[in-house]
Amino acid sequence: MKNPSKPGMSVSLDMDNLWSYQKTHGDAGWDEYPTYLDPLVDVVLERLRKHKMTITFFVVGQDAALEKNAGAFRALGSEGHEIGSHSFRHEPWLHLYSRSELEEELASAETHIERATGKRPIGFRGPGFSFSRETLEILSHRGYLYDASTFPTFIGALARAYYFWKSDNLTEDEKEKRKGLFGKFSDGFQPLRPYRWGEGEGLLEIPVTTMPIFRTPIHLSYVLYLSRFSKPAAELYFRTALALCRLRGVQPSLLLHPLDFLGKDKVPQLSFFPGMDLDTRDKLAFFDTLVGYIKNSFEPITMEKHARSSLLKDGLRRRAMPLPATAAITV
Repeated sequence: MKNPSKPGMSVSLDMDNLWSYQKTHGDAGWDEYPTYLDPLVDVVLERLRKHKMTITFFVVGQDAALEKNAGAFRALGSEGHEIGSHSFRHEPWLHLYSRSELEEELASAETHIERATGKRPIGFRGPGFSFSRETLEILSHRGYLYDASTFPTFIGALARAYYFWKSDNLTEDEKEKRKGLFGKFSDGFQPLRPYRWGEGEGLLEIPVTTMPIFRTPIHLSYVLYLSRFSKPAAELYFRTALALCRLRGVQPSLLLHPLDFLGKDKVPQLSFFPGMDLDTRDKLAFFDTLVGYIKNSFEPITMEKHARSSLLKDGLRRRAMPLPATAAITV
């Protein structure tokens, strides 16, 4: 039974597949679309049932288009979870696309996701937190309720440097495409609370929550990485973030990733990724612990519920639309 005294906390999982990690990393063989979706969906749905949680899954259109993933997506669509779009090709340089490329990318993802899950997306998150004015305009035109591609943290550039350090196979051209991966230092000044883009009925933005005041990440992958050094310290860090959200009146939006649920025993190919020296069992136990902390203070909800409740609030802020891509290049 829902507890009306607790504020909502949206929870979402970006369905980045094995091939999409390999593609961004520059590994050969990604274009054969290797997948871990069947075991991932099994373990995630089991955990969500255990905790009686309904969340949002941001699905990659290319995965939804492949018959070998049909069973996984039927399972997702049948259990009441919200389905959002995570683009079609999962390229973190989405902001470099032309308008016509974006139109095709977003429409194709939407078509295949709806066909595979039975649900039309009304929410979007750009891969690698990639977004642009053109993306926001197209999403609004296509009737989306919200975007969730902003990541208000100062450490995006450090995360990108770590990724390049671990990516020996990338050419200089490939690194150039990925230079916006995880954002830039100035993103740390972005709002933490939801807001509308532009004037009128502009698209709602729900930022991925970072720790109020300090703007350091609190998504599960980051906290799992901290737990490698000290589990008590990582748990304290997460509890502190939740407490600051309550204190500052921030309704959190928590981000999950597949590798929060799959360890080195399940996906040895991704040993380069932070936290992949942990076993699946350890990750699931840590997830259970953090869910306990969440439910002490918040009620887990979908992104759609978060969006609709935000739109009902007085004083919803507005933010100027980003510059068009061509203008941004010339500045």
